[in-house]
Amino acid sequence: MSILICGSFAYDNIMGFGERFKDHILPEQLDILNVCFLTPSLRREYGGVAGNIAYNLKMIGGDPIPMGTVGEDFAPYASWMDEQEISRESVVGVPGAMTAQAFITTDLDGNQITLFHPGAMDASAQNSVNEARESRLAIVSPDGREGMILHAEQLVSAKIPFVFDPGQGLPMFSGEELAKFVKQAQWITVNAYEAELMQEKTGMGINDIAGQVEALIITRGGEGSDIYVGGEHVKIPVAPTFAVLDPTGCGDAYRAGILLGIEQGLSWDVSGRVAALLGAIKIESHGTQNHKVTRSEFESRYQRSFGLSLAW
Repeated sequence: MSILICGSFAYDNIMGFGERFKDHILPEQLDILNVCFLTPSLRREYGGVAGNIAYNLKMIGGDPIPMGTVGEDFAPYASWMDEQEISRESVVGVPGAMTAQAFITTDLDGNQITLFHPGAMDASAQNSVNEARESRLAIVSPDGREGMILHAEQLVSAKIPFVFDPGQGLPMFSGEELAKFVKQAQWITVNAYEAELMQEKTGMGINDIAGQVEALIITRGGEGSDIYVGGEHVKIPVAPTFAVLDPTGCGDAYRAGILLGIEQGLSWDVSGRVAALLGAIKIESHGTQNHKVTRSEFESRYQRSFGLSLAW
């Protein structure tokens, strides 16, 4: 069955600064800061949460329908999606706007300066769940604020169960709004920091949140992930990696695994491991959509990683 992915599309412009930011910034002159960092390396990657999740889902046999708003500069990304055979039927262009863009510069110490232009993403409310192909499962992931609120309401009205994935968009919402998302969603997935922030904003503890949904999934980077379901705590280990090159997009890969697990009716033990392995495969490549694995390769690696056969 198809899985509707409500979220963003973006270009990630990644630059490397061959020195240290601290050597070019005078602390006593921050009130008149005017600096220029020469970045000899530059690469442009296809990104955005909807695009990333769809890429990972398609790679392991899912049928994603990413839904998002894009700008007049989307043609190269559109061609990439066509090459990957990912549907563009719910990708809507916004005249006069640019596709969301992130400009990320990293120095020798791994410090980053990031600028983000939302562009067409802010028009996400122009897109409608009701106009998308019929799906029996969805995710509301980081996007324009009004779009996330609207799409959750539309999914409830259409009786389509969905995962709420606030991600970096979480600070946009009040505690009351987050509490409403909790009531609307069937599943919630956040990282450890977002889990703390959600608790602080809503006044609800982990058990309070988990008690209102079918499952609460919390990713913890190198410490694995926790799934709270039916009053139980399922601990998911990390999957072994061959190299750690770029963590950007690992969370999106993980969420693709969770979605496929729900769609396939897998146990949470298995779904969490599928998600963890997708994240591990992603971290071995630069960029968010450059890693490759076939379904059979994935099954073999799953068995090597966890000592278990994957039946799906």
